[in-house]
Amino acid sequence: MNIFAPISSLMTDHKHLITVAPEENLTKVKEIFDAHKFHHIPVVHFREIVGIVSRSDFEYFMGGASHYEEDKYVNELRLERTQVKEIMVKRLGKVAPDDRINVALEIFLINRFHALPVVEDGELVGILTPYDIMSALSKQVPADSSLVYENKE
Repeated sequence: MNIFAPISSLMTDHKHLITVAPEENLTKVKEIFDAHKFHHIPVVHFREIVGIVSRSDFEYFMGGASHYEEDKYVNELRLERTQVKEIMVKRLGKVAPDDRINVALEIFLINRFHALPVVEDGELVGILTPYDIMSALSKQVPADSSLVYENKE
């Protein structure tokens, strides 16, 4: 991986993103997190990023949620009556698709963000996470092929 390559070479693009609107209720957020393994849902208003809901933010909100049958109704009411904008993070670091990967790495290290919206002309075009970078690094092959481990069982 070339850390001077553009972020667009690693990001998840907008065609593969699942987003929510700020006015949607948390039932939608729960459905998305239950159906997918990712940890961040961009919150958009007409393709403009206005926040992010992380799995940890959602779980923190649900912290006291009980799995007992008698409490299930109360938990469902909380999800239905709470809007995304009430728990989303609004202060976001953002990058452009043409920014280099090393810029994103620096932002991740300094700010301890776990997701960076990729924005172009004010619109969300993708998202980049440390997982995207680690995944690209794990697929890298060393220039010296003698360093490659071969399992000879």
